[in-house]
Amino acid sequence: MGYVTREMIDRAKKMDLLTYLQTYEPQELVHFGGNTYCTREHDSLKISNGKWCWFSRGIGGKTALDYLIKVKELPFTEAVERIVGRAAERPSVFHARAQPEKPKTLLLPPKSNSNTRVIAYLKSRGIDGGLIEQCIRSGQLYESLPYHNAVFVGMDRNGTPRYACLRGIGTDFKGEATGSDKRFSFALPATGESRMLCVFESAIDLLSYATMAQAGGLSWRSQHLLSLAGVYKPQKETQEHRLPLALTQYLKDHAEIKTICLCLDNDMTGRSATETIRQQLAERYKVASAFPRQGKDYNDWLCIRMGLQPAKENPMTERSFAR
Repeated sequence: MGYVTREMIDRAKKMDLLTYLQTYEPQELVHFGGNTYCTREHDSLKISNGKWCWFSRGIGGKTALDYLIKVKELPFTEAVERIVGRAAERPSVFHARAQPEKPKTLLLPPKSNSNTRVIAYLKSRGIDGGLIEQCIRSGQLYESLPYHNAVFVGMDRNGTPRYACLRGIGTDFKGEATGSDKRFSFALPATGESRMLCVFESAIDLLSYATMAQAGGLSWRSQHLLSLAGVYKPQKETQEHRLPLALTQYLKDHAEIKTICLCLDNDMTGRSATETIRQQLAERYKVASAFPRQGKDYNDWLCIRMGLQPAKENPMTERSFAR
């Protein structure tokens, strides 16, 4: 545990959340309307008039310090150090690109003694029980304490945890463990030599696809499965487009891949992302799109097929394969 002085605490308490995000994490800010903002990670967390409130959780505050403690679940001293350290070390805009990126240290949430709630939650969403158990045995899935979130762990090629996505059970909470490196998102690599990669927006969509493939007698283990750790939203200007970090890293680590199937959400954002990625990779790979045939995403499709939720009309649902 670090040590912080009273002066450091006072400095940290002076920074409001909007200023903090605008200065250090502008990619997290989404303009909601008027002088109100939300975060890309939590669309129910609204920032306005010097205050913030996370409506789905019923918590709020004024300062960036409140946010880091209550939402990011950082220990008090670490939250103070993050605010004060960033303020002291903020590089000049003329030299920002030259600063080497510091290696991230992943702080995984404590594990619960049981994974009962996570197993029940994923089964309620149609995920195959054997697949769930396999992910638990491999260390890629567990139930956390004290909130009993589902934790999806992403590992590098050496099997070292580098990323963790947290998903609330019975709530709309979505988050990432402190120190998560988005280059190493949740993935299920092929068990043998495979040239095929299927890409999904979330870990649950990935597991939904694997469940349907298994039920259909297909060997999903014969292809690489990768989630992008959330929605990928391309920049407005084409020249600013960048591939998702997780996809870039996975292709770097698996040079044998020749074909990419984009299984993103069947909505405007998912289709826009699919087309953007296809344009950037078409010269080097064979790229196809496979939107869910029912519902918005692959978990919707799985739940509809299993009768866990009624089919909803989606005006964007039709077969579409981009070559």
